[in-house]
Amino acid sequence: MSTKLFVGNLSFNTTENDLQDAFAAHGSVLEANLMMDRATGRPRGFAFITMGSPEEAQKAISAMNGASLDGRALTVNEARPKTDRPAGGGGGRGDRREYSPRY
Repeated sequence: MSTKLFVGNLSFNTTENDLQDAFAAHGSVLEANLMMDRATGRPRGFAFITMGSPEEAQKAISAMNGASLDGRALTVNEARPKTDRPAGGGGGRGDRREYSPRY
């Protein structure tokens, strides 16, 4: 059974291949998924790595958490399941028209 890891504090210059190479030293990497910003197309500074087994994942966490990659100290831990978030976004005022109160 595979285990997914969260990798944070990545340099914006880090690529999926860099992650693949760094984590492959600690076990089989099934997938390296670098999160990208939809609006700008630039990396968001974190990724998910899927390791081949829970043992390999623990080995990778022990070795890579706090390790330096592209000049940044990585944060590596087991990924938490995605939680359901309420639909919609933003906030603010629904009606953008300007008006003055009547006295």
